[in-house]
Amino acid sequence: MQLFKTTTLLAALLFAGLAHAAELRVLTHSSFAVAKPLLAEFEKQNGVKLSIIKAGDAGEMVNKLILTRANPIADVVYGIDNTLIGKAEAAGVLLPMSDKGGVVSLPGAVSIDYGYVTLNYDKAWFAKKQLPLPKTLDDLTRPAYKDLLVVENPATSSPGLAFLLSTISAMGEAKAMAFWGKLRDNGVKVSKGWTEAYYTDFSRNGGARPIVVSYATSPAAEVFYSKEKLTASPTGNLLLPGAVFQQVEGAALVKGGKEAALARKFVEFLRSDAVQKDIPTSMWMYPVQPGIALDPVFQHAEKPTAHTTPDSRQIAAKTTAWVGKWTRIVLKSGQ
Repeated sequence: MQLFKTTTLLAALLFAGLAHAAELRVLTHSSFAVAKPLLAEFEKQNGVKLSIIKAGDAGEMVNKLILTRANPIADVVYGIDNTLIGKAEAAGVLLPMSDKGGVVSLPGAVSIDYGYVTLNYDKAWFAKKQLPLPKTLDDLTRPAYKDLLVVENPATSSPGLAFLLSTISAMGEAKAMAFWGKLRDNGVKVSKGWTEAYYTDFSRNGGARPIVVSYATSPAAEVFYSKEKLTASPTGNLLLPGAVFQQVEGAALVKGGKEAALARKFVEFLRSDAVQKDIPTSMWMYPVQPGIALDPVFQHAEKPTAHTTPDSRQIAAKTTAWVGKWTRIVLKSGQ
């Protein structure tokens, strides 16, 4: 009986401790996928309960931070990238943080991972049609490639914005906008977001478009998630000059957050070897910590050796105007 009472008391104390554990609110984009055992270990080591708040696309996430800055909904944010950090800084929703060093950096936040937005193509489609792959972006404006490309709207999609920015960085604003006008005339399709473009419009998944704006790691993901054992990916990367954008994602403390000390620990946790090893096959980005071995499946994804990516502050200053001009040209809206 005494043993029963002691066990019951210990269980009650444990429950009470969990019930009164500090809560750390983590705002992320919808692609956040750190392994649950790793998150549970962080909770255990720090005596904290994590509340993961997924806020949709990274752009939606930043907009929510701005709209709630008077009464912040999170203590720490993950998923802010180099297309959005300037906007967040200008709105005053983040506490300034110095990057920790690594393969890449993100001024104003701590870099966690990075990747590349580029063009993917359907290998079987091109083989069946016996159509040579385009070698330049201008090739995509030629009759042979009419109605073959699907892109995401840069006003509603982060990869869509990244692809637009890469073309502007490579060509200059005037030539890039002229290029987009030619793409419009050659039948480019515009989807709201990556999911629609990749899983509805891309021919690999039953759509009619064999070229899609996606990620350089997508071919590896195709092999990783395939139900059948594949020796080669059914998709490939079109690493055309001017069609590669380096996306750097980071984490930062939210200004006005309640748990600053725990938030800093969570940022350090995201830079830990365990999480950095998990990121490649959970979120399909590259780790920023040097020396992290990649899963062998990454042999199926050609990693870009060059990219055209504007400076984050230039992105912050000019993106609104660029997207507005793109919308008028490609969607013929607001003319």
